[in-house]
Amino acid sequence: MTNTEIKSLFGIMAEFKDAASLAEATKRAYAMGYRQMDAYTPYPVEDVIHALGLRRNEIPFIVFLGGCLGAIVGFSMCYYFQVIDYPLVAGGKPLNSWPMYIPITFELTVLFAALSAVFGMLALNGFPSPYHPVFNCPHFERASQDRFFLCIEATDPLFDLEKTKQFLLSLKPVEVCEVAR
Repeated sequence: MTNTEIKSLFGIMAEFKDAASLAEATKRAYAMGYRQMDAYTPYPVEDVIHALGLRRNEIPFIVFLGGCLGAIVGFSMCYYFQVIDYPLVAGGKPLNSWPMYIPITFELTVLFAALSAVFGMLALNGFPSPYHPVFNCPHFERASQDRFFLCIEATDPLFDLEKTKQFLLSLKPVEVCEVAR
C-alpha cells in the first residue's frame, strides 16, 4: 500500500459472533501491545471494558461537581432574595433563616446533578456524532443487534497493515475488513 492509502485507513475491524470471543480477542490484542483499539457491542460487556483498559469513569465526579454547584446556587439565591434584595422580618425570624432554604437548595442540587450527568455523558462520548469511519465497514449495522466488533486503529504504534490483519485473522473472527476514513 502507498503512504496515501495508509493515511486514508482508519483501522482494521474484526467481527465476532459472541461476547466471549470478543472478550478473548480483546485480551489477546491488549497482551500483544495494541492500545489504540475499540470494541462495539449491542450491550455492555464488562470483560471487554476491562480488557480495553477503560476502568476510569469521570461521570461520578462531574455529577458531584454539578450537585455542589446546584446546592451553592440554590442557597445563594435564597440568601440573596431573603437577606439582600427584599429583607422582611416575619414572625420575629432572623433574615438568614436557613432551614427554609433547604427545599430549594435540595431541588437545585438534584437538577444540576441530573443535567451535568446528561451533558457530561454527551460530551465525554463525543455525541452527537452523525458519522464515524467504522460505519464504512460492511455488516457494522449489526453491532446494535447481535454482532461484536473489535477495531484496531491505524494510529496505534504497533499497527502494520499485514501483521495486524494476520493477527486478527488468527483470532478466528467471522470477518476482517479494512476501515476507510
